Amino acid sequence: MHPRVKPALRRAWRDLTTVQFGVARAHAVVLGPMDPATASMLDLIDGTRGLPMLRTEGQRLCLPDGHVDQLIARLADAGLLDDATGGGEEAQALRGRPDVLDRLRPDLASLSLTDREPTGGIRRLTARRKMRVQVRGAGRVGATVAAVLSGAGIGRVDVLDGGSVDASDVAPGGLPAGAVGERRGDSARRLVRRCAPGRASRQARPFRLARAARDEHTSAAPTSATDTGTADAAGPYAEPGLSLVVMAPRDGLAVYAPDPFLAGPFMASGTPHLYAGVIEGTGVVGPLVLPGASACAGCLDLGRAERDPTWPRMLAQWRSGRARPVQACDLALATAVAGLAAAHALAFLDGGIPASTGARWEASAPGLDWSAERVGPHYGCPCGAVRRRDPLAEWNQDNSEREDTSMEREPQETMAR
Repeated sequence: MHPRVKPALRRAWRDLTTVQFGVARAHAVVLGPMDPATASMLDLIDGTRGLPMLRTEGQRLCLPDGHVDQLIARLADAGLLDDATGGGEEAQALRGRPDVLDRLRPDLASLSLTDREPTGGIRRLTARRKMRVQVRGAGRVGATVAAVLSGAGIGRVDVLDGGSVDASDVAPGGLPAGAVGERRGDSARRLVRRCAPGRASRQARPFRLARAARDEHTSAAPTSATDTGTADAAGPYAEPGLSLVVMAPRDGLAVYAPDPFLAGPFMASGTPHLYAGVIEGTGVVGPLVLPGASACAGCLDLGRAERDPTWPRMLAQWRSGRARPVQACDLALATAVAGLAAAHALAFLDGGIPASTGARWEASAPGLDWSAERVGPHYGCPCGAVRRRDPLAEWNQDNSEREDTSMEREPQETMAR
């Protein structure tokens, strides 16, 4: 082990014997009391030394025997420690790819903050490289989501959309202006490859899922191949199942009022899916649907019809009416929606339950005040989520082999608030 104080956390001394790691309250930790010699050791715990060398440095600082080990244990218990050489063979393989790792170092630093284990961050980063996500839609929102997921290290990102790129599809983080007139699928494929850390391989690459539990909740339906080339070579030649589908159609109505029929294959295969898009002047992220465990498109549809009996009649008119020549989709709002959707998708893929699970986040121009609306399971929906006493807890139990991202253990040190 080569211990390292997590580099993502800024350090400041509250007084002569008390040090605070981190600025924001979510991850700030206070340690104390700490004498000057022990404080000097903190600068030496930087990942360049193993425990034997750190013990030697402790002796040179006149620290008592066992003091360095106690300090390391104390930092680990507080969730402040990384292991610069740990994480297994896959982590070592990633460290051997500096062209890839240098691109992902900010992501790795962030992941280390959400996992208390010293090797948690690197393990989650390598797990991303074995996942496959499908994005349905290559407009201003969908293409940007695909680009962000690819750039964040997701091993394979497939983008499904038809037709040709229109000038209205162009976005700084999505399809470029030079892609106008090209087929959306081809242009999205190049975008994903361009954003991926490391060059993509033209030949088939072996894959395997990051977590065994994801095998039970994935779909192997064929999609457009957009291998980012970030997956490691291991195991038999096979494509991974879908870890997540992001529904980001160019028509915002399909997100604001998703068709339960179109989500049927995902519900049948148990594939988690997340809705994201812009309708008129409103950005929408969610719900994230965990089939059988949280509210789905059918629950949303039935709940609306129950609250407003005229809703089905109006929805039928909107869906069957003449297509609008231009969809209102403010560029800044679309970019914000894409970023929030990608963040929620990554939080789920990293093993968490983001706030969009069973909820919709909305922001409307000009105020752009994000607010959440809970979407509960409906008793009339055949998805069965309403019959679960605690759906999200049961989902976690069903997927118990996933790595735990919870912060259940409180450090012995005082948390800064």
